[in-house]
Amino acid sequence: MEKTIALITGANKGIGLEIGRQLGRQGITVLLGARSLAKAEAAASQLQAEHIQAYPIELDVTDSGHIRSAAAKIEADYGKLDILVNNAGTYLDHEGNNTDVMRRTFEVNLFGAHALTAAVLHLLSASPAGRIVNQSSILGSVATILEDEMYASAAVPAYTASKAALNAWTAQLSIQLKGTNVKVNACHPGWVKTDMGGDNAVMEIDEGAATAVSLATLPDDGPTGGFFHKSANLPW
Repeated sequence: MEKTIALITGANKGIGLEIGRQLGRQGITVLLGARSLAKAEAAASQLQAEHIQAYPIELDVTDSGHIRSAAAKIEADYGKLDILVNNAGTYLDHEGNNTDVMRRTFEVNLFGAHALTAAVLHLLSASPAGRIVNQSSILGSVATILEDEMYASAAVPAYTASKAALNAWTAQLSIQLKGTNVKVNACHPGWVKTDMGGDNAVMEIDEGAATAVSLATLPDDGPTGGFFHKSANLPW
């Protein structure tokens, strides 16, 4: 049988690495993207020790050269891509509320995901069941932050705006791909015990990866153009 190929960005640790692990356990070949080749190789070695077919990809999503090289390698090695998980993200609001922080946050959280997706979209279209998963956040739900005091109190304008923009682009991309074999959805992993989430988070990493893994492996009758956490459809 033809192998299913998945590319995960920000996959050297945390939720990204766990997404690779969970997909790999399903027999999927996982390409682990990280900003340096050394980090990607270390992550791949870790999963290979668990008998998962994992391979490193040097992929800083803000580096156009990395994106071109990654797309060319995937095309040469596999001729298609079945799953793209745009997991790489950054949180910089602790550095201040200014335009520079906003710009650098968008560079990773939106523009990086957009550029990579554009570079590999023809490979996803070559798959019989292409799947794009954009790792978002409940803070990107405008309806939620306006209505829920707990989320409204999170003073992270750059992060929030970048994830809201990622959600809007997800919706637009689903419209663009309507009627094709490629499905695209956004997901909220939850408050997870990662470097970003902190030790007080309520979810373990394996649980935080579950929504992205589910969306990455949707059946033909699965949804597209949605925003999800576990089985819940979240408001935009």
